[in-house]
Parts: sequence; structure tokens; C-alpha cells
Amino acid sequence: MENLTPEIKELLFLLKKKIKVVAMLAPSFPVDFFYPEIIGMLKRLGFKYVVEVAKGAAETNRQLLALLKLRPHRRYITSPCPSIVRLIKNKYPDLVQFLTKIDSPMSATAKIVDKKYPGYKKVYIGPCFVKKLEAKEDYSKLDILVLTYKELQRIFEIKKISLKKKDKLSCFDISEFHTRLYPMSGGLAQSSSLTVKLTDPEYDVISGPRLVEKTLKEFPVKTELKVLDILYCDGGCINGAGIITNDSLDRRRQKIISCWRQLKHQ
Repeated sequence: MENLTPEIKELLFLLKKKIKVVAMLAPSFPVDFFYPEIIGMLKRLGFKYVVEVAKGAAETNRQLLALLKLRPHRRYITSPCPSIVRLIKNKYPDLVQFLTKIDSPMSATAKIVDKKYPGYKKVYIGPCFVKKLEAKEDYSKLDILVLTYKELQRIFEIKKISLKKKDKLSCFDISEFHTRLYPMSGGLAQSSSLTVKLTDPEYDVISGPRLVEKTLKEFPVKTELKVLDILYCDGGCINGAGIITNDSLDRRRQKIISCWRQLKHQ
């Protein structure tokens, strides 16, 4: 088949060879897919387990809070966004010292999967193309295959996987409730309770290229700012380039919140 990305070809090869695979689904998935049907579709595609990356996000939060407790007088720029990490390293090298040296939700989830399902190939599915670089350059030892939602949809089309009623009975094999709002701008600050633990001047929530650049330039002189929760895409990961939908940002937020509320009662 022509015009397929290397990642699509790799997953199709893994599925053909019946290699044991685990899907790690990013918490922005409700912008493009229905819950719980997406889990059933992934399992019919060939994934033995489907894990929620929100679980890894909870570990990211735990590590961040541990850093704040260990070194309360230091200042931090959060690092779950690979675009931000690369922007800082390439354009603002003086700010590298402030990047939190902790696991991203993807890498944290991968480590959880390695312990729970040893020997399985890990496949991260999310909204961001830059996650491919993060997997290859920052966490190569974890051996993560990264696909976007667009690529997953293409694979569904190739393998003729569509919604079925029985998919409504599906559920995550590893899940986490508290960090399901993570993909929205401010999701980290909210889910880690930074909004409660810190005063308004001590933390800031930023997203979108223009604000990102402005904020990073001002960061060195804003000494009262202890934690910068920052994502490159406007509105957060719900606006990643690997997303299928053309919905407005407000509609995407509504989908995330609606799924969060639905799962809250399960």
C-alpha cells in the first residue's frame, strides 16, 4: 500500500506477525473517538491490552510534586510537551536548567506497561507528531511505537474495523480518573492541585505559540513564578496536528469534559 507512514507500516507488520501489542491511549482520545467503543475497536484490531495514558500522567504529577517538596525554592518549567522541550533546547538554552527532569505521561505509562505486561510491544496513540521524536530521541530504550489518531484511523480503514454494538462493553485494562483532563491547557496544574498548593503569582498556565514565546522570554525575570505549566498547541493537546476532527476548541473541550464526567461514575 502506497502513501503509508513508516509507523502505520510497522504496526500493520506487528499485527500480521501476531506480535503481542499493548495500546497506550492518550487522554485526548475523546476528541476523535467514542468511549468505550474505541477500546473494543483496538482489541478487535489486535491489541491484547488497552492502557490509559492518564495513568502515566498521574505518575508525572507525583514526580513533579516530589520535586517541589524536595527543592521548594527552585523554579520549574513542566516538560510533558515534546515541542516545548525542543523549543527550549534549540532557542532558549538558558532555560534548560528549569525543565522538570521527570517522566512524561507517555514514558511513565510505558514503564508501567513494562512491569505489568513484560514482553509486549508498546504502541502510543495520541494527537502529536512530535511524540515520535520524543520516543526515538528521549526514550529510545523504552522502544515505543508512536501513532497519531489520523494514522490509527487509516489503519482502521485498511483493516475494515468499524464500530460495533459489542464495543460498548469494553473497558481499559489500566485506567486513571483524576488526570483525564490532562490534555487541556491547565490540565497538569489542575490535576496535580498546583492551583491549590501555590498562589496565583507562583504558577502560570500557558498554551499557543505566541504566548509560549512571550512567556519563555519573560520567564528569567519573573522570579515569583515557581511553576510554568506550558503546552505548545493552542488550547493544549486537544489541538495537536495528529487529530482528525475539525471541531472548534470549545467543542473539543466539551468532548473531554463529557467523557470525564461519564467515566467519573464508573
